[in-house]
Amino acid sequence: MIYLDNSATTIPDESVVASFNRVSNKYYANPASIHSFGATSEKLLVTARQQAASLLQVDTDEIIFTSGGTEGNNMAIKGIALQHQNRGKHIITTEIEHPAVYEACAGLEKLGFTITYLPVNENGVVSIDDVEKAIRKDTILLSVMHVNNEIGSIQPIEEIGKIAQKYPKLFFHVDDVQGVGKVPLELEDSGIDLCTLSGHKIHGLKGTGLLYVKKGTTLFPLFHGGEQEMNIRSGTVNVAGNVALVKALRLIKEREAKGMDELETMKQYVFRELSQMKDVIINSPVNGAPHIINFSVPGVKPEVLIHMLGEENIFLSTKSACSSKSKDESKVLAACGFSYERTISGLRVSLSYKNTLEEMKRFIQVLQKAITQFKKALE
Repeated sequence: MIYLDNSATTIPDESVVASFNRVSNKYYANPASIHSFGATSEKLLVTARQQAASLLQVDTDEIIFTSGGTEGNNMAIKGIALQHQNRGKHIITTEIEHPAVYEACAGLEKLGFTITYLPVNENGVVSIDDVEKAIRKDTILLSVMHVNNEIGSIQPIEEIGKIAQKYPKLFFHVDDVQGVGKVPLELEDSGIDLCTLSGHKIHGLKGTGLLYVKKGTTLFPLFHGGEQEMNIRSGTVNVAGNVALVKALRLIKEREAKGMDELETMKQYVFRELSQMKDVIINSPVNGAPHIINFSVPGVKPEVLIHMLGEENIFLSTKSACSSKSKDESKVLAACGFSYERTISGLRVSLSYKNTLEEMKRFIQVLQKAITQFKKALE
């Protein structure tokens, strides 16, 4: 099998699963319990938080464990909005955000908030000038993803962070679900107040994640209860999941340090081969993330090619797995200004460090054959 849908989810690393199973089976006590068994679970939780903070180079009490990217994004966006609405109800984001951000903002509009959705250029990148011009006196939140999940465009987060630092009452949230472990991002002194990560995108487990919350950033809790996770996320803590998440985070950071060149080599090979196919149009920018390549085959339904490739045990996707079963057109490709024929035929190849160049060669070979067969069937 050649798995090329890693932006949807990744195969869990065996050592991550082993960590989860070990803690689940041996240290299953509630960390909030006052007995010694509960204290042992609490020590594991404290250690996991310390390790996560160390890996991200932030303070321990700036780590909030979550169930993944969707919760983290909602926690950040709605938490800021509800906590600071007396100071303003204006939020800035972009037209190409993941549904977890885009729909969270759309939901807040129904509660009386005003959302500015910034446009992007043909490379899927927002303008720094547009960001600064959009900031108003009543702006309380700026939410911009680091790496786009469909086309791999990289937003100028460092520059946006510098702009955000000019406005002390403005909070800056970054969805880094697709970037962590592939595109480096510094959190400390970056102007970023909140940052979302997800476990299952980095060979961790589904249902795990974390939200970085910079000191001094106050959120209205979405969950009320036992005041776990700094009183931001109540509920019995998933100790085993959090330990497994940190294991995955450590492994992906190690792979990032050692395997970035191999990832880029695979991407450039696919880019080069796709660019030589007359029926293919590449949608991803050349200087985008090293693991995402989006392309269109106008006139061919993406589902047809996905099925044909699937018969050869090669798996890729159309757009975000969270929106792939909705209407045909990709909102992201449309925001880049591409034609309708192109926006409804997008396909996404997303790589991991577990892929190989030989797999890329096989994929290109099978894809070319599939396109040729489809074209002949129409003659």
